[in-house]
Amino acid sequence: MSTNGKNSPLSDLRILDLSRVLAGPWCSQLLADLGAEVIKIERPRSGDETRAWGPPYLKDGAGNDTSESAYYCAVNRNKKSVTVDIARAEGQRIVRELALKADVLLENYKVGGLEKYGLDYAALAALNPRLIYCSITGFGQNGPWAERPGYDFIIQGIGGLMSVTGEADGRPGGGPQKVGVALVDILTGLYAANAVQAALLERERSGLGQHIDLALLDTEVASLANLALNYLSTGISPKRMGNAHPNIAPYQVLPAADGHFIVAVGNDGQFRRLCEAMNLPDLASDQRFSTNASRVGNRQALDDCLEHRARQRGKKEWLVTLEAADVPCGPINSIGEAFAEPQLAARDMLVTLPHPTAGQATLVGNPIKLSRTPVGYRSAPPLLGENTAEVLQRVLGYSPDELARLQAAGIT
Repeated sequence: MSTNGKNSPLSDLRILDLSRVLAGPWCSQLLADLGAEVIKIERPRSGDETRAWGPPYLKDGAGNDTSESAYYCAVNRNKKSVTVDIARAEGQRIVRELALKADVLLENYKVGGLEKYGLDYAALAALNPRLIYCSITGFGQNGPWAERPGYDFIIQGIGGLMSVTGEADGRPGGGPQKVGVALVDILTGLYAANAVQAALLERERSGLGQHIDLALLDTEVASLANLALNYLSTGISPKRMGNAHPNIAPYQVLPAADGHFIVAVGNDGQFRRLCEAMNLPDLASDQRFSTNASRVGNRQALDDCLEHRARQRGKKEWLVTLEAADVPCGPINSIGEAFAEPQLAARDMLVTLPHPTAGQATLVGNPIKLSRTPVGYRSAPPLLGENTAEVLQRVLGYSPDELARLQAAGIT
């Protein structure tokens, strides 16, 4: 596990991060893990909204709450927190000076929200033509909804994701459901990180930066993947199917005698092995189930057979049997059970870093594994304004007297 960013892929880059909450910080944390210096601009005294999104909070050594929310700490490691009041002229000047020394600026204000401060793309690109300026909004920079605020939950509804998530109408618990995490924000952050790196590569050829316009709604619709194409191919909107798969069967949760487990049969060979392992040999030769297309067409009859048999044994016994038969399957873990799995430990998916108030912070590791230039874990999520003096002195050359004046005036 790397803790040093000097040999990381993006170690020569500086990101000026004016974003907050989740989509933008998810992007900048990924870039920071890959070695970029991320300067997180926050409002003096209050900071990123998610600092107050608790409980839960990190605990100190005595088990008491610190001021750092778990939500904030999930997406802000490896960053430097600099407090600047951008509503004031001197604060705007500081951000402009930092933008002159940055490769990338990331923001998620409403459309036009930074123009009144002179911090919009046109204004900053005129000062630094090499600047890559990434804007994340709910609906994009144009279109009839451009000025609407965007929230993950609302976007999941508008973009169709909730229409295919949850149990089918008429079944117990049926009705639309949002995904358990703010998935659209996270996916938008990942798309943003890809877009930033693409723009950086293009800049090597042209020498110029550009404006990246990312919308949560666009991302959500793009991420519908096969379900979008199912609709475009048929004109029929997919429906909620609970844990079933619209194109594959059986690919679902089965009820055991003492709980539930998952089977994910992706081809006919796996189906034959499933039938043998579950002592249902006649199903494999039944023309209703012999191919995936026929199984999808006769889904309910297949479900009835498999569910009846699955209830006759415990879930752990089924998992041992199915794994031995090379049938894709798995348990349904709680998050605590997931983190207890030895595979996650082997993959370094838990990271502990020193923290100034909690003593240490345990965070989720980055899933990217690079053989020569691994991701780095350099610092825990910063306290509000923790790095203001250091960054303004090192990057902009401010004197101690100037730093003291700005702080006394409430600008930083």
